[in-house]
Amino acid sequence: KRRTTKKPVVTDPTVTRIDIEGLKKLLKPNGKPLLVNFWATWCDPCREEFPDLVKIDAAYKGKIDFVTVSLDDLVDIKTVVPKFLRSMKAEMPAYLLSTPDENAAITLVSKNWAGNLPLTVLFNTDGTTAFEKNGKVRHDVLVAEIEKVLKSAQ
Repeated sequence: KRRTTKKPVVTDPTVTRIDIEGLKKLLKPNGKPLLVNFWATWCDPCREEFPDLVKIDAAYKGKIDFVTVSLDDLVDIKTVVPKFLRSMKAEMPAYLLSTPDENAAITLVSKNWAGNLPLTVLFNTDGTTAFEKNGKVRHDVLVAEIEKVLKSAQ
């Protein structure tokens, strides 16, 4: 009798839809430094930096909270976005911002941000911005910034 091994079912990551109120809550650190990455599947630099972000998520699990916020269209919430995340083996919580007023969302995130992607923001435990990078973030730079925040949080 031959044994058949069942392949594990690979499920796409869940992408949660949020609005402005959801974004406000999401941007509040919960006792740990908070790293937030704004991106979209149509943004080349976003896709290029994603493997590094996945490495950072794995390296700092439990030490920082890390969430990604996609600015893709709502129609992509169950298709393009989760497929991309699965292909990247991304495990961090993923959200898709759906709001009629993108400017309000942009202002909420950072007074220095014009809305172009990607944007990576690292918040101290008290909610103040420790580091912000508009454009592709370098792995070594982000690691150094996270280490700084973790040292000061102790």
